Amino acid sequence: MDFIVKATIEAVKTLFQTDITEKDVNLQQTRKEFEGQITLVTFPFTRFSRKSPEQTGQMIGEYLQQNVADVAAFNVIKGFLNLSIADAYWLQLCQNEVLNPAFGTLPANGKKVMVEYSSPNTNKPLHLGHVRNNLLGYSVSSILKAAGYEVIKANLVNDRGIHICKSMLAWQKFGEGETPESSGLKGDHLVGKYYVIFDKEYRKQIDELKSTGINEEEAKKTAPLILEAQQMLQKWEAGNDDVISLWKMMNSWVYDGFAVTYKKLGVNFDKYYYESNTYLLGKDIIEEGLSKGVFFKKDDGSVWIDLTEDGLDQKLVLRADGTSVYITQDLGTAQLKYNDFSMDESIYVVGNEQDYHFKVLFLILQKLGKTWAKGLYHLSYGMVDLPSGKMKSREGTVVDADDLIDEMVQTASEYFEKQEKKLDLSEDEKQALFPVIGLGALKYFLLKVDPSKRILFDPNESIELQGHTGPFIQYTHARIKSVLAKSGADFNIASDINVIDPIERDLIIHLLDYNQTLTTAAKDFNPAAVANYAYELAKLYNKFYHEKSILQAESEVIKTFRLQLSASAAKIIAKCMNLLGIEVPERM
Repeated sequence: MDFIVKATIEAVKTLFQTDITEKDVNLQQTRKEFEGQITLVTFPFTRFSRKSPEQTGQMIGEYLQQNVADVAAFNVIKGFLNLSIADAYWLQLCQNEVLNPAFGTLPANGKKVMVEYSSPNTNKPLHLGHVRNNLLGYSVSSILKAAGYEVIKANLVNDRGIHICKSMLAWQKFGEGETPESSGLKGDHLVGKYYVIFDKEYRKQIDELKSTGINEEEAKKTAPLILEAQQMLQKWEAGNDDVISLWKMMNSWVYDGFAVTYKKLGVNFDKYYYESNTYLLGKDIIEEGLSKGVFFKKDDGSVWIDLTEDGLDQKLVLRADGTSVYITQDLGTAQLKYNDFSMDESIYVVGNEQDYHFKVLFLILQKLGKTWAKGLYHLSYGMVDLPSGKMKSREGTVVDADDLIDEMVQTASEYFEKQEKKLDLSEDEKQALFPVIGLGALKYFLLKVDPSKRILFDPNESIELQGHTGPFIQYTHARIKSVLAKSGADFNIASDINVIDPIERDLIIHLLDYNQTLTTAAKDFNPAAVANYAYELAKLYNKFYHEKSILQAESEVIKTFRLQLSASAAKIIAKCMNLLGIEVPERM
């Protein structure tokens, strides 16, 4: 709307003998309850006009209508001047942009970004929280790529530590040689089964010790199982061949299981990092920080950083015995990632329980003078709950990702079989469609909400064909494809249309907003912006579909134009849903 900005500057100069700049002109989209498409805020100009906001708006409105061809009408509501822009302007934009085959494609911006997500532990399957993490990471990666970034999708796998040894030890003690092949279980499910078994047996030992008069804290530390697990970890760190061999075997089971789940979710990665390779990193950075005076040693030899002046506290960065803590290896891994890719930005997709950790990590790197640290960002997200309550993984009541996916496919099947209007599809087509709808419902429900917010996920609500759901948008896309297929037309741009209805204009305006929506979503790392844009587009198209005849339009020219508009809506819906990792069917 540059022409409105320039005309407003001229109007203020002419009417009030005052020079203003583009920054002084505040344009907004007109609220739906008022006539017009563009709103100019007139309050700032009253100091020049020495008149009320309404009178000021009236004077500027009259000037614009008389001097700008594309301003067809105006109205003033208090300090807001609502401008109605001529049909010819929107039609020109529609032909030049919306109907242009290249519309919706942004050029490369020369920037490189890494998005690190998933970060599973190899002691149990992926669960509902991982689902949100993976969908967020994959969608943000897709949005950034579409916005012109070079994107590296990274996965830092937590494949070592005491929790991994717990599964290993339980399998060793109670597994009797069970394998994924002999049990029929996915590898990650099998290993997770032994993580739960460890916890149950460990709790038994704690209770037995407590019954002898030992307090719970001491019982937790001295239970034989936890001592054995700690010994196993020490052997792993010492490179014991038997422990390493067991670790490799069980991890391979888990990786095979993860691969199946990732494929079901439709996510992938360009680069894997493994904690077993990175856990010793960071000690060089600690020495660097000591030499620079960023860190200090306490009398016991432990190394710390004092962040009290930054509103935080003192943070341990190396134990007295010289072993790493999490922040140590995260410092080293951050440096390793930058050495590998020299990216401009690095996004960590991690739950909000780690907010403090990342504040500390980024602050330390900045104090160390790492120039690339300014490009680090923690994409913090809230927990996902089901109506039944919060997940508790160690009790074996975790909401398993595979089970959730299967449930969503089943929910889609049951939902559509109950509908009065049955799907006009063969059985094979239905079996192919239900995973698309079920996964689309799950993904859309989790991505339509701002990442920072906690979500209560209701599978039945997510599958509804009416409402703010993925299937509603998928159905709209299928509806458009059906209209286009029935038309049998080869759409040519209808250049001689000169009048459009309000719903057609609103559809054009919303389509024109796509590039800005994509740019904003990339800037904010927020798939919800794309998800909600797609929903509004689907709603607008359905209004257009019900109000305007497409295949029986008043003339061939209008019919062609409406088909072109429909095709553009389908294209942008498909783009949006693709950015969310959601397929859009041709038929439903």
